[in-house]
Amino acid sequence: MALSRRELFQKRRMRVRNKLRKSNAGRPRLSVHRSNKNISVQLIDDVRGATLASASTLEKELGFWGKNNAEAAAKVGATIAERAKAKGVEECYFDRGGFLFHGAVKALADSARGNGLKF
Repeated sequence: MALSRRELFQKRRMRVRNKLRKSNAGRPRLSVHRSNKNISVQLIDDVRGATLASASTLEKELGFWGKNNAEAAAKVGATIAERAKAKGVEECYFDRGGFLFHGAVKALADSARGNGLKF
């Protein structure tokens, strides 16, 4: 029986997350969520179960409310890198979820790396 798009997405998301979790134990996770209108990212400490920092296009001070493009994603990536450094986090691992690594997701990752976050 054919799987729905949502089921395929969930399967891909868990496959990516489980592979990353095995090889990056002890490091925080940079988790990305992309919708049609916005993009958001969280820096999560899985050991404590706490969010260390977050950034999103929903924040008015970023000035990209309701936009999910590469320019907005790059701004969100730079913001999360600054907030992570303020919390003392230098290294993390990038959890793209079930999203493909191109377009806005790639722009976010490149911008975070360019601003000093290592993954």
